[in-house]
Amino acid sequence: MAILKIVYLVISIIIFFFLVFPFLKVMLSLLTRDKVDRSVVDKSDFKKYDFGNIITAYKNADIAKPLIQSLLKQTHENHIIYLVADNCNIDGWDVFDDRLVVLNPQPPMNLKVKSIIHAVENFKRDHEYIAIYDADNLAHPNFLEEINIYANNGFTSIQGQRTAKNLDSMYACTDALGEFYKNYVERYVPYLIGSSAVISGSGMAVESELYKSYLYGKEITAGKELWKKMLQEDKILQNHLLFRNEKISYAWDAIVYDEKVDSGEQVETQRSRWLYSYFQNLPNSSGLVAKGLFTFSWNRLLFGLVTIAPPMFIMIFLAGILFLAGIYFSPLMSGMLFLGGCIFVGNIFLSLYLSKVPKPIWKAVANTPNFIFNQITGLFKMGNPNKNFKASEHKHSVSIDEILNKD
Repeated sequence: MAILKIVYLVISIIIFFFLVFPFLKVMLSLLTRDKVDRSVVDKSDFKKYDFGNIITAYKNADIAKPLIQSLLKQTHENHIIYLVADNCNIDGWDVFDDRLVVLNPQPPMNLKVKSIIHAVENFKRDHEYIAIYDADNLAHPNFLEEINIYANNGFTSIQGQRTAKNLDSMYACTDALGEFYKNYVERYVPYLIGSSAVISGSGMAVESELYKSYLYGKEITAGKELWKKMLQEDKILQNHLLFRNEKISYAWDAIVYDEKVDSGEQVETQRSRWLYSYFQNLPNSSGLVAKGLFTFSWNRLLFGLVTIAPPMFIMIFLAGILFLAGIYFSPLMSGMLFLGGCIFVGNIFLSLYLSKVPKPIWKAVANTPNFIFNQITGLFKMGNPNKNFKASEHKHSVSIDEILNKD
């Protein structure tokens, strides 16, 4: 019993730490601000960087047309768009522009990172930054202009703010709620307090040579052969950057709109893939924590702690079980876990408030139990990635003008 109590106390202390950790980060961030110098645009040495925009489309190239149109409307004009239409029929393609290159690889790549490599190998010129998008994204007209300001401030890795383009269902609003929270707590706040933003998977730009060092590195080279069992490419990228002690900045005003899930089935499919990747990445997150401690690197240490933290629904579930067990093992620890849970939930609402989320997001709070249930069922689909992990189906084809008119 003594050993069980020790094990209980150790696990409970770890969970308590991760319950209050997000709140502590937010409080610390309120004492600082984004130090990016926006006056650089008025200086003589202000540079208009050349961007290579890569869009990866799988089986449906048409869904990328609104994104292409939004990129053609960018206020920053020094860029080229590369659409990789993988396993797509483009016989009726009708979007043409000197700044657009449409690639239809044969045989099909069937893997996002392979499509990205194919685009890089077909660049029309040597771009200074590479920006990555999913086919369902939309880019705000000022997206590249905002990214360019951060590039002029010396940042080589820049994550834009990904936000919802569809809030027409309760599931979409609940999905957006989670992303607003993660944008603030896992991206904006770590960046503000001197560490790095977690990469979203799209809507980011990286200095070209740095990105190519990741793209042709051993992790991607080995991972390409694993198909869907490969660690998600965004996690490989952020690990690559952090082990080099590069900082990933977060450009709050560089907005990319992203399609949110609108059914429980989509939640299961998407979250099972994310959860599988989370557990796969634990050795890397642990390595960053250790490297941060031994090299006195705040950037690595904090980022490692952010990425090693259990997914929200798992942490709340564990806290609940430990709270009940603590009634027998340690009433004091049980009380601490209850307090930690209250702080954790309160911080979610605080982060949403600070993010100034739209009204539909607040209404979606009541749907979180359904969303959590679908995430739990998604856990049981992690066993066979090649069978269960499917590409997300995109249904919402809207223009950037329609989105901006709603705002």
